[in-house]
Amino acid sequence: MASSSLQFSALFLALAGLIILLVTTISNKWKISSTATTLITANWISEGLWMNCVATALGSVQCKKFSSLLSLDTYIQACRALMIISIILGLLATVLSLFGLKCVQVGMSNENTKVKIAVTGGATFILAGLSSMVAVSWYAARITAQFFDPLYGGTKFELGDALYLGWAGSILSILGGIFLTCSCKRGKKGKYRDHKYDYSAGQAAHQPCIYTKNSDAVMTAKDYV
Repeated sequence: MASSSLQFSALFLALAGLIILLVTTISNKWKISSTATTLITANWISEGLWMNCVATALGSVQCKKFSSLLSLDTYIQACRALMIISIILGLLATVLSLFGLKCVQVGMSNENTKVKIAVTGGATFILAGLSSMVAVSWYAARITAQFFDPLYGGTKFELGDALYLGWAGSILSILGGIFLTCSCKRGKKGKYRDHKYDYSAGQAAHQPCIYTKNSDAVMTAKDYV
């Protein structure tokens, strides 16, 4: 199995991505719009997956939750579902990865089994990152399309800070999962070669006696060394 430090580094990246994705999911700044005419009368409108907010230049902020799930656009509902799935997969991957760490002696001590669990955790982190990446990219694509659509009559928004956080969290989660999966596979391959060598040497040491055709001398595998 790979060294504990390499596994911890991969798990740290994936956990950092998971935390960022959690912040992204609850953020109200997926898209923003400014209706500023003068500094005093400026209003900033921001919207997330759960509510929209209005902030004024005087410092007051008012937020309102979306009244009905069915009244939302389809892409917002889909992005909600994808982000929730991403967080659930990330939590599941964290548990699996912790049980698969080399230094954690909880649940099982078989290294081959721990390798399989760690690889499963890494793959789950990758799926979590891909799920959030799809949600963030889809949301950003809709904002961009509405912004440049001359026939769109609603409020035109721009990309919010939460989208950039979502991309960063998705990348960290995917990279952490890839590093964790690849490190465990390399460790498993190396361990297999070592055991294969030990088995061959032990098998040779216990070979039965060998008789030659031209002599009655008895030779064993130890005589060849």
